[in-house]
Amino acid sequence: LVVLFAISPYQVERINLDGGQLDQAHFMQRQLMYLAAGIVAFGAASTIPLDFWKKHASKLLLLGIGSCVLLSFLGLFIKQGIVYESGGAVRWFNLGVASFQPAELLKFGVLLFTATFLGRRIAQGKVNSLHDTLIPIAVVVGIASLLIIVFQKDMGTGITMFGTVATMLFLSGLNKRYITTVIGAVVAAGVLLIITSPHRIARVLTFLNPTDNTDAASYHIGQAAIAIGSGGFNGKGLGEAVQAFGYLPEALNDSIFAVLGETFGFIGLVVIMSIFVAMLVRLLKINERLPDPTLRMMSAGIIGLIMTHFLVNIGAMTGIFPLTGVTLPFLS
Repeated sequence: LVVLFAISPYQVERINLDGGQLDQAHFMQRQLMYLAAGIVAFGAASTIPLDFWKKHASKLLLLGIGSCVLLSFLGLFIKQGIVYESGGAVRWFNLGVASFQPAELLKFGVLLFTATFLGRRIAQGKVNSLHDTLIPIAVVVGIASLLIIVFQKDMGTGITMFGTVATMLFLSGLNKRYITTVIGAVVAAGVLLIITSPHRIARVLTFLNPTDNTDAASYHIGQAAIAIGSGGFNGKGLGEAVQAFGYLPEALNDSIFAVLGETFGFIGLVVIMSIFVAMLVRLLKINERLPDPTLRMMSAGIIGLIMTHFLVNIGAMTGIFPLTGVTLPFLS
């Protein structure tokens, strides 16, 4: 919240020059609102019996698929209004006071469905059955990938979904031969999705040649590297960062890790990453203690979701992975 407050002035000024009427603390206030909404959601979720999620997992999956199909259908005819296009992709419903991305609902539906499905197969001793377990999951993930990655052109959300399902499969006790097969299938699918999309090819080429500053992706990666590098060991301190003020794209969102690096330096980033790792270790310990296989798979899905966001976002900001639109949980 403090970092958002420190870098808000430029972001607010840029919007106000385009006719906006935002307060200087707008982005911190908005993050506070999201924090309050999150706390309320945590409280509400804690009152819902866990059997509710088991019972309605398939319905949530179908609701996610249906909302994505509706979005894609409306996107053929409407480019603004209830459905709007951004960057050549139709990914959101415009609800007036807020926007809604149905891919997030679908991702949650895939997580719950896969958890309940794997939980039953573990109880039946069929987790390593190709026909009873792996093929049905592959069909569900394939349909979700078609809607998210192909129709909505959202590779980032697709990657986090793959990471979520892969973590559940790994922690379910799947044998090594099938794990290798799953990894190979995911890599093959990823390559196919990249080579059939010009903008994804461009991002991979940028990743392979990051010093080429002829496109937006290479500029983004370059500015992130400058931000992290200029933070040095101790960081420049609050209010002293430069890159967030007009140089680094998406400073409040996908690029917040680079802003934190410039502000708090190497020490600050190590502390932030250590907190994430500690949380993931804690979640793994909880996972080990759960007696119900379905609940174990649900917690495994949450571990995979947070871990994938964490690794992909930081990897993109440090040049380890190609640039993708994946946020850093709790901070972006």
